[in-house]
This record gives sequence, C-alpha cells and structure tokens, in this order.
Amino acid sequence: VGSGYAAQGNILVSGETVDALAETFEATEGSLAERLLASLAAAQAAGGDRRGQQSASLLVVRRDGGYAGLSDVVLDLRVDDHETPIEELRRLYGLHEQLFGKTPRDQWLLVDDELRAEIDERLAKLGYERLEDWAGAANLEERVDGDDEIDPVVLDELRRGS
Repeated sequence: VGSGYAAQGNILVSGETVDALAETFEATEGSLAERLLASLAAAQAAGGDRRGQQSASLLVVRRDGGYAGLSDVVLDLRVDDHETPIEELRRLYGLHEQLFGKTPRDQWLLVDDELRAEIDERLAKLGYERLEDWAGAANLEERVDGDDEIDPVVLDELRRGS
C-alpha cells in the first residue's frame, strides 16, 4: 500500500512482482494510464503470474473525463487473449491516445500565414474546406478548437494523410 493506491495480486511468482509494480508506479511520470501500463510491464518483468500471461486490462475513470465529457470513463481497454497482452494493451492505448487524447494547450502550434496555407492546401487535396470537417471524419474532432492554434497530433495526421 502506498500513498493513494494499493498494489496486490494472486498466484504471483513472488512478492517481488508486487514490489516492482508499486516501485514503478511511484517512480513513473505521466498520466494515470501511463503509470499503470508501466507498472504492469514492470510486474510482468519481475515474474508476474505463475500461470503465465493471457490477458490485461486498463480502466481509468474521472468525473466527466470521458469522450466529450459525456461519461466518467476516460479509458476502458482490454486484451482478453494474447501471447503478450501487456504489449498489446500498450498498442491499443497508443491508438486510444491518438484518437481521444488531449495535447496540453501550451504545446499547440500557433497557426501563422505559412502554416495556414499548408493546412488549407492539404485539406483541399483531401476534399475539405474546413479543418473541423476533416477532423470529424478522422475522429480527431476533440483535438480541434478554433483556427488560431493547432494540436500537433492533428497536424501530423493531416500531413500523413495528405
């Protein structure tokens, strides 16, 4: 048990598994999901479950933290049957972050005249006039807010897609 969390398991190789989980959770920076994923990987590296690996899941809730603030479920991912479930869970988390994550506003890019011209040209190649319309089709609408700044994830996806 640590400050604000508990770490436990059953049918583990040894107590080192729980120790690795707790130590990694405390030492890891980032979101709760990132800390939990790192902790799962560390616990597995320390021996994990005596029966081996099969599944992994990740559930994070926060009041109004879900998509568009419509639920409390920030993230609910699961891998039910996979040879390397923690790695697969991390891959799914990466996809989730791509579509639903939020880049801190202070990391957004200022849209100057040169970048505006690039964005408009790329949108035109894809058959769109407005960034919001393209972002909606690309499932990135939660990452668009106005025309003066752009989330770097949106810009990267626009560049990749055009």
